Amino acid sequence: MLKIVKTSLVIAASTLAFSNTVHADDVNEALANICTIVQADDKSELRKKMRRVQSDFKLKLRDYYAGVSCGGQSLIRTALTSNAVEVGTLLVKKMPSKDLTQPESDGKTLQAWIAEQGLQSSPISAELNDRI
Repeated sequence: MLKIVKTSLVIAASTLAFSNTVHADDVNEALANICTIVQADDKSELRKKMRRVQSDFKLKLRDYYAGVSCGGQSLIRTALTSNAVEVGTLLVKKMPSKDLTQPESDGKTLQAWIAEQGLQSSPISAELNDRI
């Protein structure tokens, strides 16, 4: 009896571990071209992508924002450098204001990075300042 219980637990644990790996791979595949969408300033395609990820994986933008890197930059930074105004303002509006003030992977906040890059005149920067 004890042997059957142990075997069942091992099988259940391995199945659970495998399903989490597949889930992560599926999310990565779903987000594969998000950088291209941001750089192209394709707002409608970004909305579709965000809706698909939310419906398929129950994830909102704030859940995967920090995990997505476009050439070492976050999605909003990529929008700023690509002059993707529509997508950038959408991203700023969709992110919680608390998360917009947090330092990113390089330790700088969005506002500090914008000032450093001289992008204060960007409409995305204006939207960010309104949200914060």
